[in-house]
Amino acid sequence: MNHVVIVGGGYGGSLVAKELDAEADVTLIDPREAFVNAAASLRALTRPDWAPNAFFPFATLLRRGRVIRGRAVSVDPKGVALASGERVEADHLVLATGSGYPYPAKPHPAATSVARQLDDLRATHRELAAAGRVLILGAGPVGLELAGEIKDVWPDKHVVILDRSEQLLPGFLPEVRNELRRRLDDLGIDVRQGTGLTALPPVEAGRAGRFEVTTDRGERIVADIWFQAFGVEINTGYLADGALSPLTERGEVPVTEHLNVQGYEHVHAIGDIAALPDPKMASYAMTHAAVVVRNIRARLAGGRPDTVHTPASERRILLPLGTRAGVGQLPTPDGVAAATAETVRERKGADLFTARFAARFGRT
Repeated sequence: MNHVVIVGGGYGGSLVAKELDAEADVTLIDPREAFVNAAASLRALTRPDWAPNAFFPFATLLRRGRVIRGRAVSVDPKGVALASGERVEADHLVLATGSGYPYPAKPHPAATSVARQLDDLRATHRELAAAGRVLILGAGPVGLELAGEIKDVWPDKHVVILDRSEQLLPGFLPEVRNELRRRLDDLGIDVRQGTGLTALPPVEAGRAGRFEVTTDRGERIVADIWFQAFGVEINTGYLADGALSPLTERGEVPVTEHLNVQGYEHVHAIGDIAALPDPKMASYAMTHAAVVVRNIRARLAGGRPDTVHTPASERRILLPLGTRAGVGQLPTPDGVAAATAETVRERKGADLFTARFAARFGRT
């Protein structure tokens, strides 16, 4: 039976492994004990009793295949070398290692066990609970969602978001951006665009301790805790030796329209590491995964892989601001359109996709 090896058990990698488990000899490689639903990380921070809902152990993902808890250090056309010294040979390879992002949106890199990740969240929750004034650097989806989750639990906390961009959610519909601004105002979240700090706060991110900082406009801000909500880092360091393929200047993997790594029909790259114009978001990684699953199935059946990925020209987003509010933009038959707050709540805000991943990992 063909051996399909997936490196990375995130949104896209775990989906590929699950879908092909009944048809191939599947091995999933990931250093973590469990899949982390990063969409739920910020609520896990503000509601520690709810936090276990963000984690799904890999042990329940596959019925036939195996999961190796290890870190890839090199990949070549024939297989994967692990930090442990083990080598895993492959007939088909799927690279799905995603990207890193500052904690708490994603766990600390060294925190690979669920127990450690929960301990980190609980410790930071205690620091945040004691803080009256919160500073968030970055007004992208992560920074905005974090602010919304904080206000949902502690309405009286003073929350300031700084961002050097002049516009909230650039590239999205004006009515979505306007509705977002209205809802942020309703929540009392102070968003300051077109400005940043002259220097980072003197206190470690996520640690309580009163400090004063100055913006490049000369404004002084006093806060008790701060969080970094910018800085995506593509996880392709294990490919830097060039044993498989040269990387782009951004550290991404060049891929074909079939999501093959250029030069290899049996090697694929999906999600944040793929050199595509798609946003670095979970929904796009899962779209890539579906394409690769169909193409590998075709090869397993002796056919010709013909499923093509066409990057979407219209952007989509579901951006909850806590459990009740939020904005969104979704494709419709007539083009992209703003989503209602109720749609955002039903599709994401209520449980942050917990039910979807419970089904994938066999959790009742």
